[in-house]
Amino acid sequence: MKPLTITAMTLTCAAGTGLDAVRRALAEGRSGLRANDFPHCSLDTWIGRVDGVEEIDLAGDLAEFDCRNNRLAMLGLQQDDFIARVDALKTRIPADRIACIIGTSTAGIGVTEEAYRDMGEDEVFQPRHRLPRVHTPHTSAAFAARVLGLDGPVLTISTACSSSAKVFASAARLIEAGLADAAVVGGVDSLCLSVLYGFHSLDLVSDQPCRPFDRARKGLSLGEAAGFAILENDAATGFGQLLGWGESSDAHHMASPHPEGAGAAAAMREALQRSALGNAAIGYINCHGTATPLNDEVEARAIASVFDHPPPAASTKGWTGHTLGAAGIAESVFSLMALRDEFLPAGLNLDDPEEEWAGFILRQSRQQRVDAVLSNSFGFGGSNCSLIFGRLAP
Repeated sequence: MKPLTITAMTLTCAAGTGLDAVRRALAEGRSGLRANDFPHCSLDTWIGRVDGVEEIDLAGDLAEFDCRNNRLAMLGLQQDDFIARVDALKTRIPADRIACIIGTSTAGIGVTEEAYRDMGEDEVFQPRHRLPRVHTPHTSAAFAARVLGLDGPVLTISTACSSSAKVFASAARLIEAGLADAAVVGGVDSLCLSVLYGFHSLDLVSDQPCRPFDRARKGLSLGEAAGFAILENDAATGFGQLLGWGESSDAHHMASPHPEGAGAAAAMREALQRSALGNAAIGYINCHGTATPLNDEVEARAIASVFDHPPPAASTKGWTGHTLGAAGIAESVFSLMALRDEFLPAGLNLDDPEEEWAGFILRQSRQQRVDAVLSNSFGFGGSNCSLIFGRLAP
């Protein structure tokens, strides 16, 4: 594939609001997880809740989009001069030639939950909850396009935890097909009761901060995040390039990965093939690494099946929690930061690694220049996506 340049990006998550705050958290090894304090939720768990979401006011023509997910999206869009960078892009490329592709899984479901709780005996939504632009999975992409003034193709990707990794592949296809000249991609997912209690019902939620690839791991810590990036052709400067992508679908089980990681391995191989890079060119892998007993082992064994000598790898979910539909964009930003900053983050809470099948997982972060990073995102239902980002040529 022809490489696409990431000319702007931003991330807001529990570890920090904006790139500088996230960068400091990574350097200090400081997690954003906290003991569960989400309203109306009594689960004994840890969450990656973003501060400041409640203070965001969606008024005027944005009031019809008001929900926690879109408030989180607005908080994210306000960081790192991202809106100004999109405005600058529109001076070079018409707004109707810029795609907007957003990944999400929860969308506005938090408001939908509230609407059902408050219906009363007549079983009718209260006037304040009659928000047709919120009670739909497409709310996040429609909201981002409205805020950014984009008139090109507007797409929502909702494939569980691979959603905002797949936005990069969709953007590459649209640009290659001539349907867009650039794309704003991103992902946003916010905490809600359906997610917290839903994952708890599957016995996947830990009562301690998540411990990816550790023998004592007990499950995931749920989080929320909003991240965005601009993809362009032929740009000379930026954070890095999208060199390859691979997608696959196991269709093995609704909530469990294929026991041999067949789909995960296929996605990694396709990304490598599309990038035209040899395996040895990958200097770091940002793992999906949710800290569930099965997921971590399956992913590590899949990596070992693709790489004879796997490069350093880690999961960054100890900083953010598992941000579900926003995990792909969050970990893409971490991967691009690893390229730009020459800093490879290790996993947090990794005290006793599974050496027999995950000996390549980093226990200590390190300063190291790498030229290409692989980022994995795997979702329920066997939806897999692997992305390869490379350093921009000087």
